[in-house]
Amino acid sequence: MKPWFTMICALTYAAGALAAQAGPAGEGTYAIIAGPEGGEGDALLLREMELRFALYNRVFRFDPDTLNVPLRVRAFQDKDAYDRHVRSQLGKTVDGAVYIHYAEPGRRELAVHRGAAGERALPYQAFVQYLRAFIPQPPPWIRDGFGVYFNTALFNPDMGELEFEENLAWLEAVKGQGAKAPSLESILMAGAAEEPAPGVFQPAAWALVSFLMNSGGGAYSRTLTELFMALSPAASAGENAEAVYRRITRWNGAGALEKDCRAYVMSRKSFADLVREGQQAYKAKRAEDAQGRFLQAGEMKPAHFLPYYYLGLLAYERRDYGEAEAYYRSAGGYGADRALIAYALGLNAAAWGKTSEAVAYLEAALAANPGRYRTRAGDLIKRLR
Repeated sequence: MKPWFTMICALTYAAGALAAQAGPAGEGTYAIIAGPEGGEGDALLLREMELRFALYNRVFRFDPDTLNVPLRVRAFQDKDAYDRHVRSQLGKTVDGAVYIHYAEPGRRELAVHRGAAGERALPYQAFVQYLRAFIPQPPPWIRDGFGVYFNTALFNPDMGELEFEENLAWLEAVKGQGAKAPSLESILMAGAAEEPAPGVFQPAAWALVSFLMNSGGGAYSRTLTELFMALSPAASAGENAEAVYRRITRWNGAGALEKDCRAYVMSRKSFADLVREGQQAYKAKRAEDAQGRFLQAGEMKPAHFLPYYYLGLLAYERRDYGEAEAYYRSAGGYGADRALIAYALGLNAAAWGKTSEAVAYLEAALAANPGRYRTRAGDLIKRLR
């Protein structure tokens, strides 16, 4: 049987903050319209936007019934048509996707070019559209921090679902800021006062969001809910920032919050950290430590082959050949080198006493990479025969 984390669950939040299958946003929440100079509506895009709305709203809990008009998404198949339209609205073009905000809700829209650039830009811009539909002028740290946090929610058109892995791309950058890190007050009060430079503001805003989303129980368990309740659709960004700052520091204290957030960031490990530590433990023959690291890495990136491969090696070494085979097959399914996996399956089958299967796997490894496996696989095939 495959390990439990091989099943990628749509909309599964890291660190146990939230794990739920999102349903549709509701009939009429979005309207997909064709670009005025070419483009077409897209049923898959509508499905994607509804799932994104549900993903965001499991955190924010805004009332969809307060929306007076559908959220408009203008889809373009032609890049030139997309560029012309965006330039006509903003005076410049923005690659891939951009949310265009107006005071009048009926004029607001998310413009999307249905190409590779649009797929990359859509997650962030879709969140901004969602947030500003309810809070037109949100605090910048909520807009940018959650925008980055949700940026790795990607739509799988074959399954018709979102797949979400927590975004840790800026973890090492935030850890390395040290004394140069902006103060918590400057992050929270951005909008009411001058915000730090974008190069440090967005990573710091993401770190605060990640901390609040993953802090679990204790003093911060109700913080996010309280913050969202403090937001007002009629307030300016500065007024909303001040209201949130008062609410977030009322019970927690700015100093304690900053200290706890920093400690959280320094304690988090990236996928690369876990793989490196797992490899070191494997080489040092600390099998239990290695397995723990690779299981954690697999939870973080369920579709990456590397944890499965090493878990296969560990299962092989403890002579659990059935589990080793399942892990190796998972690694192969997620893109590991075909020759490497065939060779590993061949060794595993040979140790398991499945001679004919072992020979077939080893021949496949030899055919896929004769330069690497001519001697190793060839000699073992002769012995098995």
